[in-house]
Amino acid sequence: MTVTESYTKDATGRGWAVVVYGLLLASIMAVIPALIGAMIAHSQHRRSASWVATHLRFQIRTFWLGAAACALALLAWQLLGYLAAPAMAAWVFGYLFFTALLIWLVGRCAFGIYRLTENRPIDNPRSRGFGFRRR
Repeated sequence: MTVTESYTKDATGRGWAVVVYGLLLASIMAVIPALIGAMIAHSQHRRSASWVATHLRFQIRTFWLGAAACALALLAWQLLGYLAAPAMAAWVFGYLFFTALLIWLVGRCAFGIYRLTENRPIDNPRSRGFGFRRR
């Protein structure tokens, strides 16, 4: 007889996943909530039900990919300054980058929250996109 894991609202760690999605979205206004959310996700993903752990890994990856993208954009922005690019070029670059990052972050969180409310795991938590499994 095999034991199957139930995908229910009372699964271990599900509440933490909800909190972390909220903190990631709160990071739109300030950076610190994303850091707190990543620390919570790191501390809870091994204690959670396996399907909830996919959400927590997805959230951890969201934080680290976003942080890496911001670091690279900051370097590129500095490079524009060293190359004496017009100020407007730096403004346009910054605006486009942060708009794209905002769309990416909100999309990942929206997809994750949708899957979480449906009590379904993230198909591909290592995805750079929205967690869909390639077919």
